[in-house]
Amino acid sequence: MRLKSRLFTPALMLGLMVLASCGGGAKKSASSTTGWEYNDPESGGFEYQANYEQETGPGLVFVEGGTFIMGSVEEDVMKRWDNSPRRVTVRSFYMDETEVRNVDYREYLFWLNRVFIDMPEVYRKALPDTLVWRRPLAYNEPMVENYLRHPAYSEYPVVGVSWLQASDYAAWRTDRVNEHILVEMGIIELDLQQSGANNFDTEAYLLGQYEGVAGKNPMEDLNPERDTRRVRPSDGIMLPRYRLPTEAEWEYAAYGLVGNSYQERLTDRRIYPWDGHTLRNPSKKERGRMMANFVRGPGDYMGMAGDLNDAGDITVPVNSYYPNDFGLYCMAGNVNEWVADVYRPLSNEDTHEFSPFRGNVFETKILDEEGYVVEKDEYGEIRYRAETDEDILDRNNYRTADNINYKDGDNQSNISMGGNWSTSEKSTENMYADSPGIMSSTISDRTRVYKGGSWRDRAYWLSPGTRRFLDERESRDDIGFRCAMTRVGTPYKVK
Repeated sequence: MRLKSRLFTPALMLGLMVLASCGGGAKKSASSTTGWEYNDPESGGFEYQANYEQETGPGLVFVEGGTFIMGSVEEDVMKRWDNSPRRVTVRSFYMDETEVRNVDYREYLFWLNRVFIDMPEVYRKALPDTLVWRRPLAYNEPMVENYLRHPAYSEYPVVGVSWLQASDYAAWRTDRVNEHILVEMGIIELDLQQSGANNFDTEAYLLGQYEGVAGKNPMEDLNPERDTRRVRPSDGIMLPRYRLPTEAEWEYAAYGLVGNSYQERLTDRRIYPWDGHTLRNPSKKERGRMMANFVRGPGDYMGMAGDLNDAGDITVPVNSYYPNDFGLYCMAGNVNEWVADVYRPLSNEDTHEFSPFRGNVFETKILDEEGYVVEKDEYGEIRYRAETDEDILDRNNYRTADNINYKDGDNQSNISMGGNWSTSEKSTENMYADSPGIMSSTISDRTRVYKGGSWRDRAYWLSPGTRRFLDERESRDDIGFRCAMTRVGTPYKVK
């Protein structure tokens, strides 16, 4: 099976163009609160779009959320006990059908090199580390030289990408997808002269800090004082941002338990993203074939000549083997995948039951003295800052901007533990930080979770419940990533 098209279908684009031509596409109806007509210039032109249904963005598949047992119920051979089972609920979301490919990442690099030609440091910052393939006593130079750029590996997962680089890619993809939507609808023209700060950024466009070239089919403004306008968030035309999935989202999507349930009853819990307790395909046609690429035993990475079995000496094309019941490929094996969470051994004891996640650092847009958003930065992005204690003084649902160490290394935790982790009672650093006077660890606020197992791993790591960690600035030849997107509206797709 090949990848689904990464472009919007003609039918979808036609529907979006109809929305644009009638100022959001909503029919006239009256407010049940005031009686005034919606979407009527003669009533002031307030626009309201009923029955909105989110479209699936390029490369994504829909993952209907629900409750599941997160964590590992198998023997913890590493004896870390860092993912004890507990029931949580994950909201519906979208996930990339496959891992991000080399060709996808090369498209990103091409765009950066073209738009930031006068700022070469931007391009260099995004480059994968191709030297991750090297080993002191192995001949891996062919991968160093060929893996990223040779067309033979275009459909293979990109590796050598750090967590930070993966996050930057997701942000770039958001803007390119939304720009493509507006160009296809005729709201703006394709502008190949974009350069430096003058490039399409979704937030900058919505805030009026990117003009672009006006298209032939601008949005009609139903306000009788104006003729046309730019797209607004309330139009629902542009998609939510691409991002890394949370650990809970990734694990939920990997198990694909939608195929093992009947009327809210789970018939069989899975060890892997497929049924059964074996790593081999049980079907008559392909019985005995591996369901993922991994290391079967010492020195056995792909089987014997003439019957290679998993046929993966290193990685394999991202749409190899069978997808799970959500339609996701290679959620076990091939490459490990970055997720959004900061690693803590006991996050399973601390995170919420609903949409669990550790890593929130709440930010707000930087405003000038008159309360307007300040000018975008030299890269064309809106400027943010972390919220201050004064910003959230009257809040009850959270008390600090940086929640990475909430219940795990913050001052409150230190007090409850007897204050033995810090040499200063006034210290605001966490127990894991590499700071003077603070107890340090291999785990820090820059340590991120990765999951899934890889072509270098034994079968144990193929179970979605296992978890490992690495500094967000580091990269390896067995770690890649895929993107996710938030689902807005109903947790189920309206047919």
